[in-house]
Amino acid sequence: MRIEVTIAKTTALPAGAIDALANELSRRINNYFPEQDGQVTVRYASANNLSVIGGAKEDKDRISEILQETWESADDWFITD
Repeated sequence: MRIEVTIAKTTALPAGAIDALANELSRRINNYFPEQDGQVTVRYASANNLSVIGGAKEDKDRISEILQETWESADDWFITD
């Protein structure tokens, strides 16, 4: 299963946020899907989107929930220096 998250270029994020989000999202997805390889990509694009390639509809729904939880809890795991 391959997961790609795109974030709209118009979204202002602090330096390092994309890599931190990819790492935290990979960690959380691997907790729920231990057989998952951690193939998570986060990048800027023209619009926000979540793509789950090679997963069932239920998998995409759960990954969408994990992404939402991760985004909403950024104050807990994203630390800027």
